Amino acid sequence: MFSWLGSDDRRKKDPEVFQTVGDGLKKLYRTKLLPLEEAYKFHEFHSPALEDADFDNKPMVLLVGQYSTGKTSFIRYLLEQDFPGMRIGPEPTTDSFIAVMHGDNEGVIPGNALVVDPKKPFRKLNAFGNAFLNRFVCAQLPNPVLESISVIDTPGILSGEKQRISRGYDFAAVLEWFAERVDRIILLFDAHKLDISDEFSDVIKALKNHEDKIRVVLNKADQIETQQLMRVYGALMWSLGKIVNTPEVIRVYIGSFWSHPLLIPDNRKLFEAEEQDLFKDIQSLPRNAALRKLNDLIKRARLAKVHAYIISALKKDMPAVFGKENKKKELIGSLGDIYKRIEREHQISPGDFPNLKKMQDLLQSQDLNKFQPLKPKLLEAVDDMLSHDIAGLMVLVRQEENQRPKPVVKGGAFDGTLDGPFGHGYGEGAGEGIDDAEWVVVRDKPAYDEIFYTLSPVNGKVTGANAKREMVKSKLPNTVLGKIWKLADIDKDGMLDDEEFALANHLIKVKLEGHELPSDLPAHLVPPSKRNISE
Repeated sequence: MFSWLGSDDRRKKDPEVFQTVGDGLKKLYRTKLLPLEEAYKFHEFHSPALEDADFDNKPMVLLVGQYSTGKTSFIRYLLEQDFPGMRIGPEPTTDSFIAVMHGDNEGVIPGNALVVDPKKPFRKLNAFGNAFLNRFVCAQLPNPVLESISVIDTPGILSGEKQRISRGYDFAAVLEWFAERVDRIILLFDAHKLDISDEFSDVIKALKNHEDKIRVVLNKADQIETQQLMRVYGALMWSLGKIVNTPEVIRVYIGSFWSHPLLIPDNRKLFEAEEQDLFKDIQSLPRNAALRKLNDLIKRARLAKVHAYIISALKKDMPAVFGKENKKKELIGSLGDIYKRIEREHQISPGDFPNLKKMQDLLQSQDLNKFQPLKPKLLEAVDDMLSHDIAGLMVLVRQEENQRPKPVVKGGAFDGTLDGPFGHGYGEGAGEGIDDAEWVVVRDKPAYDEIFYTLSPVNGKVTGANAKREMVKSKLPNTVLGKIWKLADIDKDGMLDDEEFALANHLIKVKLEGHELPSDLPAHLVPPSKRNISE
């Protein structure tokens, strides 16, 4: 059982004991952050109040992309089975948001029933009305992948103002709601369709402040030649660079995420490596879920504090009796100056302030006289949470992470290449010759022996100094050569015999070909004459 106790004077009187990170986050939110949000109408301006299900739910992956980029096929590829409500086709087929989640029985829960279920983290979506809820369902099925994560499939993004209006709800706002609560956002692009429509551009901009969650998949890459793939990749990076305003280069995974044969198999190894990297990223989500929720709560608390300063500043400048409407227009127009004043007075970073234009639009429908003045006690409670409580929870986060198994996400495509000859890198690099009866180094040993006997061996062995002169010719760094020496000097006598010298050269070749060195020498690389030496 994990717990932590506060150390300040107040907590000595009433010590807080949290069994899990989820319990801690729920209590801190309800007792310290929620009162501040309610006092300054935070939920009307930014985000609905959080509920217990928001802290308890499994990690979620949100798939976003234009129609026919393979979003639904991607989910089917991960699960290795169909899910209720699934439709795949070249035309826009998915017209609903589908939350694919684990359930004992296969079935579909419609949106209106879904938003009244307290165990699901979707209750606040009822604010988007029936136009959205009629296009929102939860597909439940007993699948091992879904025991660890949930996946949100979204309608294909279309182009043109007419398509946006015909949805009947604010598509970008719904995606922004999900983006705030999911653990990973995957943008899918078709290698043949890189144009970013107006609606897609709006969607990506709606994901602002969540860039750390975004990953990009260039799908259907097996349908184009290598030269064209390079050009497509460059064009995609250029297009994204104009919309995603981050100093870092966004991570793009290249592949073909469905179970059909590769049309052009030239880049098979690249696709396998990219797939494994993406799978590792998804498999890390359950281990990092508690930390993500903690990070999102801190982000929310910082925004709530700034919002409180803005609301109280507007209240302070409003007249008591006459000229309220004119003053309201004046204050909204000069909101940028109010931002700067608050920034100076409270030493707040400009990046912590909400979007100016959006804030001005929301203030138009508000009665500024009903706003609350600044309440220092509410702000002190949030400051106390950020400075003391969060630090204690961080310890608990690490303890919970260490208790989770690796990898956490299992089943479906995640098990497809886990073991056996079709695992990534099997039979390559240090794994070459793993199934051969003959020692793999024997193939090149005659050439290595010629070099060995030019190094003046004594009693059948060359010294470290003589071996070094030959090994440095590879131009590998000393740190790498030092690791190769440790792996090759099996009897640990500080010298190399002809077999050990051949092994060292084989490992040098493995590294020069771009493969990683093993941390321990695999059994198939141990020279036959040394296989009886106890480690």
